[in-house]
Amino acid sequence: MAVGEDSLVALRAVPGVRLGTVSAGIKTPGRKDLVLVEVAADTQCAAVFTRNAFCAAPVTLAREKLQASAHQPRYLLINTGNANAGTGTSGVAAAQACTAAVAAIAGVDADRVLPFSTGVIGEPLPVSRIEQAVPAAFDALADDGWLAAAEGILTTDTRPKAHSVSFTCEGRDYVVTGIAKGAGMIRPNMATMLAYIATDAAVEQPLLQEMLAELTDISFNRITIDGDTSTNDACLLLATGRAGNAAVSDRNSALYRALRDAVEETCIVLAQGIVRDGEGASKFVTVQVNGGRSEAECLDVAFTIAHSPLVKTALFASDPNWGRLLAAIGRAGVPDLEVERVSLYLNDVLIAEGGCRAQSYTEAQGVAAMAAEDIVIRVELQRGESGAAVWTTDFSYDYVRINAEYRT
Repeated sequence: MAVGEDSLVALRAVPGVRLGTVSAGIKTPGRKDLVLVEVAADTQCAAVFTRNAFCAAPVTLAREKLQASAHQPRYLLINTGNANAGTGTSGVAAAQACTAAVAAIAGVDADRVLPFSTGVIGEPLPVSRIEQAVPAAFDALADDGWLAAAEGILTTDTRPKAHSVSFTCEGRDYVVTGIAKGAGMIRPNMATMLAYIATDAAVEQPLLQEMLAELTDISFNRITIDGDTSTNDACLLLATGRAGNAAVSDRNSALYRALRDAVEETCIVLAQGIVRDGEGASKFVTVQVNGGRSEAECLDVAFTIAHSPLVKTALFASDPNWGRLLAAIGRAGVPDLEVERVSLYLNDVLIAEGGCRAQSYTEAQGVAAMAAEDIVIRVELQRGESGAAVWTTDFSYDYVRINAEYRT
């Protein structure tokens, strides 16, 4: 189940990037579950990772390898079906062995191969199966491998998430393409589930890192399915430099602004795609909070609403139980909140104001608003000039079933 039409755009090749997707039989025999990404020499890499203290072995190793390689990896090795998390030192050794298999064939230092995993936590990584599949992954490398890679990294997802943007700046053409996966255990914290974005622009690494940190904060960090932050979250932004421009070093330059816009669009499309494909989702919900004293307090209100099981089950039932929304706003921790000033809307329907039901509101209006697949819950705090939005879903019977049966 996914909300809305699948609206994948044509995915453009990024000069300097090739991708190969094959089956290693990690969890499901015959399923393509191993992705190898090759990037050109001198490619600059920015990355953000999960803040979960129980981070997976590949996260630990990828961080170390990025530092050791001066943020210039040559290969990414991504497997689905097994998270290699909660596996201790043996998990790190397993990830090391898999990256060593890639390095041996490619003739590069093992520190220039970054591992990524997603799937069941606590199970040992089947190293031999991955090692045996690596040669086939090299054979499969292709410029146009983006869609196959997007499909190869999925777990409980029902459809791939991918996007491309092309633009021209100062007479030169550029492209940005990205893929992501994620459907459950979604509440990123300075990261995403798994996301890989590449551009052929040349950008100095510190500026690339700044860009990614800023853009994940307004895209992937604004989504939640169930409030759970994964052990394996990672988001990479790769700049191959194959467009031939002088490396961008000034965030005020025309190229930086154009590239930032393209990467921002890609991040938001991927983030919203993850929400639309949330486990068991039947609603895509925007929680917009306006009129706060700070963005932080607006986010506190928005996430309190988005994480409320009572709100999420009402959304699934298409029940305009607006009392649950007021209760969530009231417990969001906003200091000195004047409830009489708060207004609450479902789409454009005013539901509550002055601390109670709006005089103009009817149950029929609420039912009609909740019947839509796309819903906007809007809160007007009327205590400042700040605002923020997050994107979430409902909780359905299918969400419970999917997670109850995840290991069976």
